[in-house]
Order: sequence, then C-alpha cells, then structure tokens
Amino acid sequence: MNEVAIVTDSTANLPPAILEEFHVQVIPLTLIWDGVSYADGVDITTSEFYNRLATSSTLPSTSQPPAAAFKDCFQDLLAEGKDVVAILISSGISGTVNSALQAQTELDPGRVEVVDSKTAGMAAGLHILAAARKAVAGGSLQEVAGVARQAQEKTDVVFAVDTLEFLHKGGRIGGAKRFLGSMLNIKPILEMREGIIDAVDQVRTRKRALERLMDLIEEKAGGETPLRMAVMHSNVPEQAQALIEEVKARFDPAEIYLAELSPVIGTHVGPGTLAITCMHGM
Repeated sequence: MNEVAIVTDSTANLPPAILEEFHVQVIPLTLIWDGVSYADGVDITTSEFYNRLATSSTLPSTSQPPAAAFKDCFQDLLAEGKDVVAILISSGISGTVNSALQAQTELDPGRVEVVDSKTAGMAAGLHILAAARKAVAGGSLQEVAGVARQAQEKTDVVFAVDTLEFLHKGGRIGGAKRFLGSMLNIKPILEMREGIIDAVDQVRTRKRALERLMDLIEEKAGGETPLRMAVMHSNVPEQAQALIEEVKARFDPAEIYLAELSPVIGTHVGPGTLAITCMHGM
C-alpha cells in the first residue's frame, strides 16, 4: 500500500508548522491587482494585502490555479510512489476543484482523489488535519479520502462581516444577497451551507454578532464531542484573540487554532471579518 500525500490550496492558510509536520503541499490561487498577478500567500502576504487594501482605490480579482499546477504537483508525488488526496476550497465559490479534477484525469485517476471541502479557510484546514493524521497512521488512499469526506459532514463555519460590499462585488454573495440594502448598522451573520455562502441572521452590534456566532456553533455541534475548532479573521488580530479566549472558555475544545484569512479570501469578505469553525464528533 502506498503512502498517501495531502495536497491543498492556499486558501486553507494552515499554520506553517502543520504544513511542515504533515508534508502538506500547497497550490496557490492567484490575486490580480491593477494588472499584476500575485500567488496567494507567496508573492503577497496577508499583512501586505490588507495594508494595500486600506488605501487602494481599486479592488483585486482572484483566479483558481491552472490545471497544470495541480498536474505538476500530482505527477511529482506519484513519481515518489505516493498516492494523493487533494482537499480543496468549495467548488461553490471557486473553480479550484475543477482544475484539480482536470489534472487527475490526465494522470492516474486511481491514485488521485480530489475532495471538495464545500468550505474554505481553516474549516477546510480541519479536514486536512484529520486526513493527514489518517495518512500518518497508515491509511489507504480510499480511507484518507473517506476521512476528509466525513469531516465535511461534521464541520460548520459561521462568520460575521463588516460589510457585504466585498462579497457583492466579487460575485460570492449567494443567499446573503437578501441582506443588501439593510441599515448600515446591521451586522450580517453568514454561513457556508452546501458549499455556498448563505444568510443566517442580522444583528445590531459587533458584540451581539460574536455572541450569535458562538450560539450558532453550539447549536450545530449538537452536543457531539470532541470539538476541533478555529477562529479566523481578516486583519483584526486583537478581536480574534479575544474571541478565541471566549470560545475556549465556552467550548473547551480538544484543539483550537487562530488563523488569518488568506488574501484571496480577504478579497471576497473584506477586512474586519471574524469566523468560527467547528468539526464535531471526530
């Protein structure tokens, strides 16, 4: 039985220590700004991105990786005698899965599994961790991919944005469209549902928004343990740190991570976004 290698894309934005420990390969998406292309998280860091966004009169666009990038990566791993599981950003908000599937068909489909996480950011990161641990334990290609797909069913993510402007302009607004035109002091609460962004609620204050995020996660977890969680943010590290302490106190998770949203994700949600994700029962 071959060793199984894990591949993901840059939007998962896993901590470097995890990437190194589990030898996870990362294929970057592309940020296009004023005619210049940047590899997400490689040519432009999160801090550089948000600093520029604060003063820029233009907004960037984003693009999925080309199939050739996945093909090269898969090919190298297959040549090392490894099978491959690629766990990627939701096909409902990105064409990244399609690029990977195209690469898979050009190689040995029996040795490459492409898993649509149906989510993004560290929510997908939790799937990657679960799959990587199964791989290290000696799991087969099908077993590792199966863990990733099971994780998908056991993971929820809810988030609060400062404004719907970025989701609207980027075309990723989904069911949150019904909140457009709301009063300016309303804070939208959103979630990933079946791979796309959907509206959950709207509240009047930032404090209430964060309380609502935790209430929703508790409802979705349904009492299942253990809980593996992450708090994600776009350029509000102090607020994120305060939120993670509240999450720890309330949920006592088996593990929890603090993660920034990558420049590509930040392009679509905008600065000031805070999110909680939870994988329950795994």
